[in-house]
Amino acid sequence: MKTKTPKATLPVALPLVCRALDEKKAEDIRVLRVSEQSSITDYLVLATGTSEPHLRALRVELEKVLDSAKVHIVGMDTRQESGWLVIDVFDVMVHVLTPENRTRYALENLWKDAEDIPVAKILAEPKKRAAKPAKEPKPKRAAAAKKPSSRKSAKKSA
Repeated sequence: MKTKTPKATLPVALPLVCRALDEKKAEDIRVLRVSEQSSITDYLVLATGTSEPHLRALRVELEKVLDSAKVHIVGMDTRQESGWLVIDVFDVMVHVLTPENRTRYALENLWKDAEDIPVAKILAEPKKRAAKPAKEPKPKRAAAAKKPSSRKSAKKSA
């Protein structure tokens, strides 16, 4: 597969998905730019979950991360025990499979002409943004001199 440096701006969902999969220990994460080969999506994210419970944990984490970023999930295959999780986020399609299904279906082979985007580069993307120096905070206004209180002290007369 071809490997090039990403030219276009990556969709917001792509680093979110990759980071969530990486943090939840998905294996063999691959990102393919398929915009020239597909009319339904721009990127495929392929990953391996070690078991059905791991697939469920990955699905829950992906939903949570995408929802918190207000990324619209177009569709999701929620069938249990299929060994294959699919989440459609419009310009990003996520496929997480058990090791057996990853080998059996070999989706990478179906997209041989797609551009392989290095996951490490995608994972580093948000860190680069965070590493940029923050804008200088606006100077605070000088505190106004306090006015003497107009309230009289409430001392009791003896």
